[in-house]
Amino acid sequence: MIEIKNRLRTIALPFLAIIFSLLAARPSWAQPEPLHAELVLGPASVPVTGTYTLAFRLRGAPLAEYTEFPDLEGFKKAGKTSTTTTQIVAGRRFSELTLTQRYAPYGEGDYAIKPFQLTVNGLRVRSGGGTVHVGPAVITVPAAKAPAAGTAPLQGVGALDQLFGKPKPALYLDVPDRGALALEADRRQVYVGEGVRVALSFYLRPADQAVLAFHDFDEQLPRLIGQLRQTTAWEVPAAEQRVLPDTVRRGGELLLRFRLAETTYYPLTAQPLRFPPLALTMTKFRLLKKPEPGVDGRLAQYKTYLAPALAVAVRPLPARRGGGRPAAVGHYQLHESISRTEFAAGQVFSYTFGVEGRGNLGALPPPVLAPRPGLAVYGPEVRDETLPGGGGRKLFRYRLVAQRPGPLPLDSLLQLAVFDPVTGRYDTLRSALRLQIRAGAAAAALAPAAASAAPADPFYGPAIARADAVWQPLDAYGQARRYAGGLLLALLGLATAGWWQARRRTG
Repeated sequence: MIEIKNRLRTIALPFLAIIFSLLAARPSWAQPEPLHAELVLGPASVPVTGTYTLAFRLRGAPLAEYTEFPDLEGFKKAGKTSTTTTQIVAGRRFSELTLTQRYAPYGEGDYAIKPFQLTVNGLRVRSGGGTVHVGPAVITVPAAKAPAAGTAPLQGVGALDQLFGKPKPALYLDVPDRGALALEADRRQVYVGEGVRVALSFYLRPADQAVLAFHDFDEQLPRLIGQLRQTTAWEVPAAEQRVLPDTVRRGGELLLRFRLAETTYYPLTAQPLRFPPLALTMTKFRLLKKPEPGVDGRLAQYKTYLAPALAVAVRPLPARRGGGRPAAVGHYQLHESISRTEFAAGQVFSYTFGVEGRGNLGALPPPVLAPRPGLAVYGPEVRDETLPGGGGRKLFRYRLVAQRPGPLPLDSLLQLAVFDPVTGRYDTLRSALRLQIRAGAAAAALAPAAASAAPADPFYGPAIARADAVWQPLDAYGQARRYAGGLLLALLGLATAGWWQARRRTG
């Protein structure tokens, strides 16, 4: 019995050792795979009808979370695909997941991919960016080959075809448009100081609105306006700088006009005004040849419109007889008004010298004021007004105090030299009023005070004219103070005496 047990122990021990060794040793395929993630950039060149891709690969764990792929300039996101592959190599199991983001290009060109990073299952993966060239559509039509008799034609299905479908050539139609960017001036030659209105506009047919749209307009418009700056001109932008369409006829065709910018330039020197060529990038849509329900029938791309350079010649002003102060430039008329119909020495009256017409009213100087003995002039108060139709009015209001009676011709007092670019001649705007100043009741006494202290207000002039002209002593205020003090003492004494009498009667 003992011998049988020994033999069984001898046979079982090796088997037990093998079993324990197998249990203790972990198989290689059961060892966990380290977590790893990496980015995969798409090709450096794709056709405009193709797609560009960004992807990441994940190994060592199932996908739990990840951040979104970035938006790429010049592309729109066109869906994602996910694939998982499993391989066993040398008894070891490898699982890999690939998540791919597809991008459809808007149009041809070179586009920069900025550096970005993604977080996949807590791991950060980074990309340094790159450049993608989007070229023209490549359409390859293979030669048709008849199948052999009795055999079915072969149909190859690749992995890309399974993911994206069979390539379809020329699905979108490029619709022609009549869009045009124009830089226009209302005149091609001006004098120094004469205004020229320059407008930047975009023209298109009403039907073109279906295929054209503004692209990144808030960024492009300031750059275009900056290119229109002129260092040798006074610039006055349009009062309302809003992009609104209006309907115009150009070349006999009805068009929509979007006024992008409008500025009036007044040259300060005889140097020509030179505007560089301008470019505006618009979004141009290609339309699907065979629209399908639920499918966007437009493919966006970019198109750049150019406006040629513009130059405006500037002529110097002709020589002026006698020289003197530089003349104002503009087509002006004089409108004057006065606050009274009768005038007396020592009284204040208002006179308004108004200039109305077309020109740089902001830089219009006040009229030349000739000194005149016996007349005090205060002001002017200046006011600008905008008139319908593009013109304007500038008013210079003066307050005058005549210190002596007699005639007062205002034409010799106020005048403004102007150069009219319409006639090409100099002219002088002067008043046509001749006033007759009569003697006032206290003109002789009030004249010095009115000339030196009359403020620019219509109340004080008449008040001073009605004031008493009798001389007053210098200590008049001291005397009034003494009288007021004596009166208060007397009233106090009377009040004390009354109180004392009342107390005696009650006592």
